[in-house]
Amino acid sequence: SLIGVWGSSGSDVFVVGDVGVILHYDGVTLAQQASPTVNLLAGVWGSSGSDVFAVGEGGTILHYNGTSWSAQPSGTTNFLAGVGGRTGSDVHAVGDGGTILHYNGTSWSVQSSGTASALYNVWGIAASDVFAVGEGGAVLHYNGTSWTAQPTPTANTLIGVWGSAGSDVFAVGEVGTILHDNGAAWSQQASGTSNSLYGVWLRTASDLFAVGDGGTVLHFNGAGWTAQPSGTTSLLNGVWGSSGSDVFAVGNGGTIRHYNGSGWSPQASGTTVDLAGIWGTSGSDVFAVGTGTILHYNGTSWTTHATVTRGGTPVAVYGVWGSSGSDVFVVGDFGLIAHYDGTTWTVQTSGTQSALFAVWGSSGSDVFAVGDVGLIAHYDGTSWTMQPSGTSNALWGVWGPSVSDVFAIGDSGSVVHYDGTSWIAQTSPTLGTLFGASGSSGTQALVVGDFGTVLRGSR
Repeated sequence: SLIGVWGSSGSDVFVVGDVGVILHYDGVTLAQQASPTVNLLAGVWGSSGSDVFAVGEGGTILHYNGTSWSAQPSGTTNFLAGVGGRTGSDVHAVGDGGTILHYNGTSWSVQSSGTASALYNVWGIAASDVFAVGEGGAVLHYNGTSWTAQPTPTANTLIGVWGSAGSDVFAVGEVGTILHDNGAAWSQQASGTSNSLYGVWLRTASDLFAVGDGGTVLHFNGAGWTAQPSGTTSLLNGVWGSSGSDVFAVGNGGTIRHYNGSGWSPQASGTTVDLAGIWGTSGSDVFAVGTGTILHYNGTSWTTHATVTRGGTPVAVYGVWGSSGSDVFVVGDFGLIAHYDGTTWTVQTSGTQSALFAVWGSSGSDVFAVGDVGLIAHYDGTSWTMQPSGTSNALWGVWGPSVSDVFAIGDSGSVVHYDGTSWIAQTSPTLGTLFGASGSSGTQALVVGDFGTVLRGSR
C-alpha cells in the first residue's frame, strides 16, 4: 500500500508506503528509490526536492538530500504518522502517544504535547503558528514556545490539517468530520451524513446530488448540504440527471428512484439485482447497469436491454458511460468491457481479467476505465491499452473536464491525475475510500466516499 505523498512540483513527487517503499516521479516516469528501511512509511514532506523527510513505523525518520536517503535518529520508537514544516530547519513529526518531535536543521528533539492521543498530521504557517491533529478530535497549537490543546466540537479522529493562513485552517477526519478554525475558534462543517457516499452528479456548482448507504440522498445548493428523503433504505450506488428536475438514483435490490424537482419517487426496474451505475443522454435515453444486466429507460418505462453472463453465470457490471446513445461503454468483473453502437452490444478486449469499476471519456475515442489494483485502461477509438497509474489501490471512479485533465479516485483516499501524458498521485485530505467523482468544468470537481466524505476541488 502507498500511504503518503508530497511534491515540490508536478515533476518532483515522492510517494511512501509499506515495507519502506519510496517512489519518485520526475514528470515522465515513476521509479523506486533505494530506502534504508523496511519499516512502513506513513508521511512525507520536504522544503525542496533536495530536502525531504519521511516518517513511519518504529520512530523511523529518513532524509533525502537530492541524491540518496539516510536514516536520522529520532529518539523514539513510537509510530510516526505525519511530518511537516516551514523550512528545512523547522520541521515537526507527530505520532502515537502524543509524540511530537522537532528538527532544527541538525537534530531531532522531543517536545511536550500534553496529550497521550495519537497524532496523525501536522501543518504550520509560521514557526510560531503550527497545528497538530489526531485521535479523539485532538487539535494542538504551537506558539513557538509550547503546545496547547484547543477545544474542538468533535470527538472523532482527525486525520488531516491544512490552511491558507493561521485564521483559515481546516481539519478533516472520520465519519465525514470537517472542522474550520477562523483564528478564534473551531467550528464544525457538516457533509450532512456519516453514511458512506458512493455516487455523485454535479450539474452546476450550486446543484449537486450525492447518494449512498441507507438510501441517503444529499443535495448542495451552493450554500450547504441538505438531506432529501429518498423513500428507501436501500443502498444507493449511482446518480445521474438530465436536469435539476430530472434526476435518477439506482441501488441495491433493483432500486430506482426519480427526482422531479420536488421529491423522490420509485420507478419499477423489473429486476431485483443490485444496480451499480447509471448514465444517459437525456431523460428518455438512460442506461442502468447491475449484476448480469443492462437496463434502458425510454422516458416511460425501464426494460432489460441486454444480459451479461460468463459461462452461464451473471457477471457484475459496475459502470456505464457513453458519448451518445449509440456509443455506450459498460465495465465490470473479469475485465469486462462491452460497447453498444446503437444496435448491438459487443465485448471488447480489455487486456485484463481484473474487475473494472468505472468508465468515462472525453469522447468516443478517448475513454478511460479504472478498477482493481490501480488498473487504468485507455481506449483510443480502436483498442484498449493499459496505462501505469502509480498506485496498487483499487480505483472506483474516473472523471475529467478534458483529454488532458482527468482524475481517478479510490481506496485509501487515492487521487491520481492525468495530464494527457502520465498519471500523477495527488494529496487528498482523507484516508477513507473514495467512490464517486463528477464535475461541471475544469474548475469544479466533487469526490465522495466513506463516512460521508465530500471533497470539493476548485482551481
